[in-house]
Amino acid sequence: MYNKKKIINDPLYGFIGIPNEIVFDLISHPWIGRLRNIRQLGLTHFVYPGAVHTRFHHALGTLHLANLAIETLLSKGVAISMQEADGLRLALLLHDIGHSPYSHSLERILVKIPHETITGMAMKKLNSIFPGKLEIAQEIFHNTYPKKFLHQLVSGQLDLDRLDYLNRDSFYTGVSEGVVSFDRIIKMLNVQDGELVLEEKALYSLENFLISRRLMYWQVYLHKTVIASEQLMLKILKRAKHLIRKGNFLFSSPFLQEFLKRDIEEGEFLERPELFERFMDLDDSDIWSAIKAWTKDSDFILSTLSQSLIQRKLYHIELEDSPASHEKIEILKEKVRKAFIISEEDLDYFVFTGKTHHLAYNQSREDIFMLRKDHNPISFLEVSDFFSSTGIAVPVEKHYICYFRF
Repeated sequence: MYNKKKIINDPLYGFIGIPNEIVFDLISHPWIGRLRNIRQLGLTHFVYPGAVHTRFHHALGTLHLANLAIETLLSKGVAISMQEADGLRLALLLHDIGHSPYSHSLERILVKIPHETITGMAMKKLNSIFPGKLEIAQEIFHNTYPKKFLHQLVSGQLDLDRLDYLNRDSFYTGVSEGVVSFDRIIKMLNVQDGELVLEEKALYSLENFLISRRLMYWQVYLHKTVIASEQLMLKILKRAKHLIRKGNFLFSSPFLQEFLKRDIEEGEFLERPELFERFMDLDDSDIWSAIKAWTKDSDFILSTLSQSLIQRKLYHIELEDSPASHEKIEILKEKVRKAFIISEEDLDYFVFTGKTHHLAYNQSREDIFMLRKDHNPISFLEVSDFFSSTGIAVPVEKHYICYFRF
């Protein structure tokens, strides 16, 4: 009989064990294999050249952390059956299976649907391929399983998804501020009244986790040059859609063509299985090969923007606390008018504004509770003398203006 209990060598954790056949079979499935061709951080490698790791790496990492968390909770007397343990592993392994190419960079651009909804569809279809093997995993993912703490390990303020991507993204970008003590945090996990809690002696590890997450957002995920590169890719796809819908022919793979012809809303996507199948054939290579071809297109705007991205001649971007003035925007637009013969409507491809924000700790969504020695849980904000006064639960908003380099 073929042995499916393999080990995988991961640069972050060392050896990751595949505990059983269903995990092996899912890792071998083309929809998981597709994640090998979707970069975890989109275009962040334009800023940090080492950031070329994939969603597949991340999926395996969360599987490893699931194994550690299960071992820890079982050692503390938390009731987790073998079926529930497998459900948690599979929910984490599959939690990003519905991502678009280039991950969050193209979220809701090719289809007007969040990746979590597509993940739910994929899990449902995989449950029919592997009959009944993903029932608990689906319930955990959708937070309908009675043991809430299992869902909190997949999606919560202190989930295993965040623990992996912070450490992994820090490792591949070389940004040391993102390193968190994932092993200590996992060792301090517990369950009280059906909810995930963290033992009080892990307070400083938790504070470090939240600080690291905040620093990684502004230093990596929302780095101004990352924003500029993502906006350039979005403008290219916007122009391609516009031209195709006017009747122009543009090169693209047959998988991508369908999603450039028109906007696909959630209702249609859910009702037409062939759209889902075609979406699950898409990866980064479809987008990049199309943009390379468009550098030679006869449309001036499409070819100019495509060349800029391929050659990494990105928009100039200014990130500020307040919006750019109307006068500044008009001065920049006047430069475009003098340089190019384009319509007023098309100026938006070369000068535009926007905003971004980040909330390090969303208390309204879910609080993190610390478990005291008397076994009474308490909000970590009541325990932390640092975060109780720093406004960690207040969103930070930044405004940007992007304009074409002349």
